[in-house]
Amino acid sequence: MTVLLAGLCTIDVVQRVAELPEPGEKVQSLSVDVAAGGPATNAAVTVAALGGHARLLTVLGAHPLADLARADLSAYGVDFVDVAPSFVDPPALSAVAVRDRDGERTVVSRNAAHSPTVTGTPWEADEVRAVLVDGHHPELALGTARWARSRGVPVVLDAGSWKPVLDELLPLVDIAACSAHFRAPAPDLLDRGVAAVITTAGPEPVRWRTATEAGEVPVPAADARDTLGAGDVWHGALAYGVGRFELPELIRFANEVAAQRVRHIGPRAWVREMGVR
Repeated sequence: MTVLLAGLCTIDVVQRVAELPEPGEKVQSLSVDVAAGGPATNAAVTVAALGGHARLLTVLGAHPLADLARADLSAYGVDFVDVAPSFVDPPALSAVAVRDRDGERTVVSRNAAHSPTVTGTPWEADEVRAVLVDGHHPELALGTARWARSRGVPVVLDAGSWKPVLDELLPLVDIAACSAHFRAPAPDLLDRGVAAVITTAGPEPVRWRTATEAGEVPVPAADARDTLGAGDVWHGALAYGVGRFELPELIRFANEVAAQRVRHIGPRAWVREMGVR
Protein backbone atom coordinates (compact mmCIF):
# COMPACT_ATOMS: atom_id res chain seq x y z
CA MET A 1 0.00 0.00 0.00
CA THR A 2 1.17 3.49 -0.91
CA VAL A 3 1.46 6.60 1.21
CA LEU A 4 0.89 9.56 -1.10
CA LEU A 5 2.63 12.77 -0.03
CA ALA A 6 2.10 16.18 -1.65
CA GLY A 7 4.13 19.25 -0.88
CA LEU A 8 7.44 21.01 -0.68
CA CYS A 9 10.86 19.79 -1.79
CA THR A 10 13.86 21.95 -0.94
CA ILE A 11 17.61 21.65 -1.31
CA ASP A 12 19.08 21.66 2.20
CA VAL A 13 22.71 22.69 2.69
CA VAL A 14 23.46 21.57 6.25
CA GLN A 15 26.62 22.65 8.07
CA ARG A 16 27.50 21.31 11.51
CA VAL A 17 29.24 23.86 13.74
CA ALA A 18 30.72 23.98 17.23
CA GLU A 19 28.64 27.07 18.00
CA LEU A 20 25.99 28.94 16.03
CA PRO A 21 27.53 32.16 14.70
CA GLU A 22 26.68 35.56 16.10
CA PRO A 23 25.68 38.36 13.67
CA GLY A 24 28.68 39.34 11.58
CA GLU A 25 30.71 36.33 12.74
CA LYS A 26 32.27 33.71 10.45
CA VAL A 27 32.82 30.15 11.67
CA GLN A 28 34.29 27.00 10.17
CA SER A 29 31.94 24.05 9.83
CA LEU A 30 32.73 20.57 11.12
CA SER A 31 30.87 18.84 8.26
CA VAL A 32 28.61 19.59 5.31
CA ASP A 33 25.63 17.63 3.95
CA VAL A 34 23.44 18.34 0.94
CA ALA A 35 20.06 16.61 0.85
CA ALA A 36 16.50 17.03 -0.31
CA GLY A 37 14.36 18.56 2.40
CA GLY A 38 10.97 20.06 3.14
CA PRO A 39 8.05 18.70 5.17
CA ALA A 40 6.49 16.35 2.62
CA THR A 41 9.88 15.28 1.28
CA ASN A 42 11.38 14.30 4.64
CA ALA A 43 8.13 12.55 5.48
CA ALA A 44 8.39 10.58 2.22
CA VAL A 45 11.95 9.50 3.03
CA THR A 46 10.65 8.33 6.42
CA VAL A 47 7.87 6.25 4.89
CA ALA A 48 10.41 4.58 2.58
CA ALA A 49 12.82 4.03 5.49
CA LEU A 50 10.07 2.24 7.40
CA GLY A 51 9.56 -0.12 4.47
CA GLY A 52 6.53 1.56 2.92
CA HIS A 53 5.94 2.72 -0.64
CA ALA A 54 6.31 6.52 -0.63
CA ARG A 55 5.03 8.45 -3.63
CA LEU A 56 5.94 12.14 -3.46
CA LEU A 57 4.15 14.79 -5.53
CA THR A 58 6.21 17.97 -5.62
CA VAL A 59 7.72 20.74 -7.75
CA LEU A 60 11.28 20.09 -8.88
CA GLY A 61 11.54 21.74 -12.28
CA ALA A 62 14.27 22.15 -14.87
CA HIS A 63 16.89 24.06 -12.86
CA PRO A 64 20.19 22.11 -12.45
CA LEU A 65 19.93 22.26 -8.63
CA ALA A 66 16.82 20.11 -8.81
CA ASP A 67 18.98 17.17 -9.89
CA LEU A 68 20.45 17.10 -6.37
CA ALA A 69 16.99 16.44 -4.97
CA ARG A 70 16.22 13.82 -7.62
CA ALA A 71 19.41 11.92 -6.81
CA ASP A 72 18.77 11.98 -3.07
CA LEU A 73 15.16 10.87 -3.36
CA SER A 74 16.13 8.01 -5.68
CA ALA A 75 18.92 6.91 -3.34
CA TYR A 76 16.48 6.59 -0.45
CA GLY A 77 13.74 4.77 -2.25
CA VAL A 78 11.19 7.53 -2.79
CA ASP A 79 8.98 7.32 -5.88
CA PHE A 80 8.47 10.94 -6.94
CA VAL A 81 6.42 12.85 -9.50
CA ASP A 82 7.55 16.29 -10.65
CA VAL A 83 4.26 18.10 -11.23
CA ALA A 84 6.00 21.00 -13.03
CA PRO A 85 9.01 19.57 -14.93
CA SER A 86 9.44 22.67 -17.12
CA PHE A 87 9.50 25.12 -14.17
CA VAL A 88 12.70 27.12 -14.71
CA ASP A 89 13.13 28.89 -11.36
CA PRO A 90 15.65 27.53 -8.84
CA PRO A 91 14.17 25.08 -6.35
CA ALA A 92 13.48 26.18 -2.80
CA LEU A 93 16.72 26.35 -0.83
CA SER A 94 17.46 26.10 2.91
CA ALA A 95 20.73 27.07 4.59
CA VAL A 96 21.00 25.17 7.88
CA ALA A 97 23.47 25.37 10.75
CA VAL A 98 23.36 22.62 13.39
CA ARG A 99 25.13 23.05 16.74
CA ASP A 100 27.27 20.01 17.45
CA ARG A 101 26.84 19.74 21.22
CA ASP A 102 23.05 19.50 21.34
CA GLY A 103 21.69 19.30 17.80
CA GLU A 104 19.99 22.70 17.97
CA ARG A 105 19.67 24.33 14.57
CA THR A 106 18.96 27.54 12.69
CA VAL A 107 17.33 27.53 9.27
CA VAL A 108 17.18 30.26 6.66
CA SER A 109 14.92 29.23 3.80
CA ARG A 110 12.94 30.43 0.85
CA ASN A 111 10.14 27.96 0.45
CA ALA A 112 7.51 27.84 -2.29
CA ALA A 113 7.37 31.58 -2.85
CA HIS A 114 5.19 30.96 -5.90
CA SER A 115 3.78 27.70 -7.15
CA PRO A 116 3.37 26.81 -10.82
CA THR A 117 0.04 25.61 -12.12
CA VAL A 118 -0.55 21.89 -11.74
CA THR A 119 -1.74 20.16 -14.90
CA GLY A 120 -3.48 16.82 -15.02
CA THR A 121 -4.23 14.68 -11.99
CA PRO A 122 -0.85 13.55 -10.64
CA TRP A 123 -2.48 12.32 -7.42
CA GLU A 124 -4.24 9.46 -9.21
CA ALA A 125 -2.72 6.27 -7.75
CA ASP A 126 -3.78 2.76 -6.85
CA GLU A 127 -3.90 1.20 -3.38
CA VAL A 128 -3.24 4.37 -1.39
CA ARG A 129 -3.40 3.80 2.38
CA ALA A 130 -3.01 7.44 3.47
CA VAL A 131 -2.26 10.92 2.14
CA LEU A 132 -0.08 13.61 3.69
CA VAL A 133 -0.16 17.24 2.57
CA ASP A 134 1.87 20.18 3.87
CA GLY A 135 0.04 23.01 2.11
CA HIS A 136 3.12 24.57 0.55
CA HIS A 137 1.82 24.17 -3.01
CA PRO A 138 -1.85 25.10 -2.48
CA GLU A 139 -3.27 23.83 -5.78
CA LEU A 140 -1.43 20.53 -5.39
CA ALA A 141 -2.52 20.14 -1.76
CA LEU A 142 -6.18 20.81 -2.53
CA GLY A 143 -6.28 18.54 -5.56
CA THR A 144 -4.64 15.68 -3.67
CA ALA A 145 -6.86 16.07 -0.59
CA ARG A 146 -10.06 16.30 -2.63
CA TRP A 147 -9.11 13.17 -4.55
CA ALA A 148 -8.36 11.33 -1.30
CA ARG A 149 -11.61 12.44 0.34
CA SER A 150 -13.63 11.27 -2.69
CA ARG A 151 -12.13 7.80 -2.22
CA GLY A 152 -12.30 7.58 1.55
CA VAL A 153 -8.51 7.75 1.96
CA PRO A 154 -7.41 9.36 5.27
CA VAL A 155 -5.71 12.75 4.90
CA VAL A 156 -2.99 13.91 7.30
CA LEU A 157 -2.04 17.59 7.39
CA ASP A 158 1.43 18.73 8.46
CA ALA A 159 0.37 22.03 10.01
CA GLY A 160 3.60 23.83 10.79
CA SER A 161 2.17 27.32 10.30
CA TRP A 162 -1.06 28.91 9.16
CA LYS A 163 -1.41 29.25 5.38
CA PRO A 164 -4.36 30.85 3.54
CA VAL A 165 -5.10 27.58 1.72
CA LEU A 166 -6.00 25.94 5.04
CA ASP A 167 -9.45 27.55 5.03
CA GLU A 168 -10.29 25.29 2.09
CA LEU A 169 -8.03 22.41 3.04
CA LEU A 170 -9.00 21.75 6.66
CA PRO A 171 -12.53 20.40 5.91
CA LEU A 172 -10.79 17.71 3.82
CA VAL A 173 -8.39 16.70 6.62
CA ASP A 174 -8.83 13.73 8.96
CA ILE A 175 -5.77 14.30 11.17
CA ALA A 176 -4.22 17.74 11.65
CA ALA A 177 -0.74 17.34 13.16
CA CYS A 178 0.23 20.79 14.41
CA SER A 179 3.41 22.28 15.79
CA ALA A 180 3.29 24.04 19.14
CA HIS A 181 3.59 27.37 17.28
CA PHE A 182 0.63 26.71 14.98
CA ARG A 183 -2.21 29.21 15.42
CA ALA A 184 -5.46 29.06 13.46
CA PRO A 185 -8.21 31.68 13.33
CA ALA A 186 -11.64 30.65 14.61
CA PRO A 187 -13.45 28.33 14.33
CA ASP A 188 -11.57 25.54 16.09
CA LEU A 189 -10.05 22.82 13.89
CA LEU A 190 -12.51 20.23 15.20
CA ASP A 191 -15.36 22.56 14.26
CA ARG A 192 -13.88 22.84 10.77
CA GLY A 193 -14.41 19.09 10.30
CA VAL A 194 -11.02 17.71 11.35
CA ALA A 195 -11.51 14.39 13.16
CA ALA A 196 -8.33 14.48 15.28
CA VAL A 197 -6.00 17.32 16.24
CA ILE A 198 -2.49 16.48 17.42
CA THR A 199 0.02 19.00 18.78
CA THR A 200 3.73 18.30 19.08
CA ALA A 201 6.17 20.33 21.19
CA GLY A 202 9.66 18.92 20.74
CA PRO A 203 10.61 16.78 23.75
CA GLU A 204 7.38 17.62 25.58
CA PRO A 205 4.42 15.19 25.56
CA VAL A 206 2.33 15.11 22.39
CA ARG A 207 -1.25 16.23 23.00
CA TRP A 208 -4.23 14.94 21.04
CA ARG A 209 -7.97 15.52 21.00
CA THR A 210 -11.06 14.43 19.12
CA ALA A 211 -14.69 15.44 19.56
CA THR A 212 -15.07 12.89 22.39
CA GLU A 213 -11.58 12.17 23.78
CA ALA A 214 -8.28 13.84 24.63
CA GLY A 215 -4.94 12.83 26.04
CA GLU A 216 -1.19 13.09 25.77
CA VAL A 217 1.64 10.71 24.93
CA PRO A 218 5.14 11.13 26.41
CA VAL A 219 8.13 11.49 24.10
CA PRO A 220 10.95 8.94 24.63
CA ALA A 221 14.11 10.28 26.22
CA ALA A 222 16.80 10.77 23.58
CA ASP A 223 20.34 12.12 23.49
CA ALA A 224 19.60 14.66 20.77
CA ARG A 225 22.48 14.99 18.32
CA ASP A 226 20.59 16.60 15.42
CA THR A 227 17.02 17.95 15.47
CA LEU A 228 16.83 19.03 11.82
CA GLY A 229 13.73 17.58 10.18
CA ALA A 230 12.66 15.66 13.29
CA GLY A 231 9.14 17.02 13.00
CA ASP A 232 8.96 15.99 9.35
CA VAL A 233 10.13 12.49 10.28
CA TRP A 234 7.43 12.38 12.96
CA HIS A 235 4.77 13.30 10.38
CA GLY A 236 6.06 10.68 7.97
CA ALA A 237 5.89 8.00 10.65
CA LEU A 238 2.36 9.13 11.54
CA ALA A 239 1.23 8.84 7.91
CA TYR A 240 2.90 5.44 7.60
CA GLY A 241 1.10 4.29 10.76
CA VAL A 242 -2.38 5.36 9.66
CA GLY A 243 -4.43 2.20 9.23
CA ARG A 244 -1.94 0.20 11.29
CA PHE A 245 -2.47 1.89 14.66
CA GLU A 246 -5.23 3.83 16.40
CA LEU A 247 -4.82 6.80 18.71
CA PRO A 248 -2.91 7.05 20.99
CA GLU A 249 -0.74 4.13 19.77
CA LEU A 250 -0.31 5.93 16.44
CA ILE A 251 1.32 8.86 18.23
CA ARG A 252 3.50 6.57 20.32
CA PHE A 253 4.82 4.95 17.14
CA ALA A 254 5.63 8.33 15.55
CA ASN A 255 7.35 9.45 18.75
CA GLU A 256 9.65 6.43 18.68
CA VAL A 257 10.66 6.99 15.06
CA ALA A 258 11.37 10.70 15.62
CA ALA A 259 13.47 9.85 18.68
CA GLN A 260 15.52 7.54 16.48
CA ARG A 261 16.10 10.39 14.04
CA VAL A 262 17.42 12.92 16.60
CA ARG A 263 19.97 10.43 17.97
CA HIS A 264 21.92 10.53 14.68
CA ILE A 265 24.02 13.23 13.06
CA GLY A 266 23.16 14.30 9.52
CA PRO A 267 19.95 14.31 7.50
CA ARG A 268 20.12 10.66 6.39
CA ALA A 269 22.38 8.80 8.85
CA TRP A 270 19.39 7.61 10.88
CA VAL A 271 17.92 5.98 7.75
CA ARG A 272 21.15 4.13 6.96
CA GLU A 273 21.44 2.82 10.51
CA MET A 274 17.91 1.44 10.36
CA GLY A 275 19.18 -0.88 7.64
CA VAL A 276 16.13 -0.48 5.42
CA ARG A 277 17.95 1.53 2.75
